[in-house]
Amino acid sequence: MTGTAAAVGPARLRGRTLLAALGAVAVVSSMSLLLGPASVNPWGAILETLDRLPLVSIDSGLDARESAIIWELRLPRLVLAGLVGATLAIAGGAYQGVFRNPLADPYLLGVAAGAGLGATIAIVSTDVTTSVPPLAFAGGALAVLATYGLARVGGRNRSGMTLILSGVAVAAFFTALQTFLQQQHADTIRQVFSWILGRLSTAGWGEVRLLLPYAVVSWVVLLAHRRHLDVLAVGEDEAGALGMDIGRVRLVVVLAATLGTAAAVAVSGLIGFVGIIVPHMIRLVSGPSHRSLLPLSLVMGAGFLVLTDLVARTAMSGGELPIGVVTAFVGAPFFAFVLGTSARTA
Repeated sequence: MTGTAAAVGPARLRGRTLLAALGAVAVVSSMSLLLGPASVNPWGAILETLDRLPLVSIDSGLDARESAIIWELRLPRLVLAGLVGATLAIAGGAYQGVFRNPLADPYLLGVAAGAGLGATIAIVSTDVTTSVPPLAFAGGALAVLATYGLARVGGRNRSGMTLILSGVAVAAFFTALQTFLQQQHADTIRQVFSWILGRLSTAGWGEVRLLLPYAVVSWVVLLAHRRHLDVLAVGEDEAGALGMDIGRVRLVVVLAATLGTAAAVAVSGLIGFVGIIVPHMIRLVSGPSHRSLLPLSLVMGAGFLVLTDLVARTAMSGGELPIGVVTAFVGAPFFAFVLGTSARTA
């Protein structure tokens, strides 16, 4: 009886924590939908959103302009922020688990540098802004493939440390190429840096449709491996003794996390620290188990970036801060805290 209660207790706690997280995200999402430079009736905005649901027909009372603001501007941006934040946060939790490194983040294996190079190539060589997401995605994927290839040089061993060091080398090389391109096309530096600093500006639902399938695949694979990450947390030798194929698990988790990260970066630019801040905040509340860490990272990552985007949109009168600047304001001190904590416990 006692064993059953002990087994149910953590599960019930995880469920309550998840419900509380969903409630917080709902509140933040409502604020993001209702607040902005253009004045819209709050109750009408809520009714307009509900009216778009299947089998629901409600007269919101909004005119065509107000309806367009809600449906074509604020709601797509809200959903995009949620998707990007959820993807970066769950990827960060997965990277930290698979590499057993509390400072690992979604850009660890050169994804950011590769995506930055791809976006730079698109900006300097074309006038079509729609070419930026596919080339950024291709650059991020190419960087990860290069990292895995470099880690395999000299043998078949792809340990966590080998992959991390290979990612550092690949990121340095891709960054050098990007810098060279920027120097050759100085007139595009402003556009490139605007993308690098991160942005969630969207003209509609196109970016959401582009990111959604990659994000969902990434989420499903990572959530399916959350128990494997708990086993890996006890040590590679112990996990191997329990029959786990460590190389396969690491490969699948890294590829899934990288797929989601590359897709998120392709539509939002480089938004840093989300993959470090959110998982560590959740560890302080619910503990290190990935059975709760990854689902909560998914939910709280969405809420965190929606809130951050709201601050970016409303902090300056008549202007907008790059969202990457806002996350850096929060993330840099938090990173220092995590680094200090890790050093004391090492």
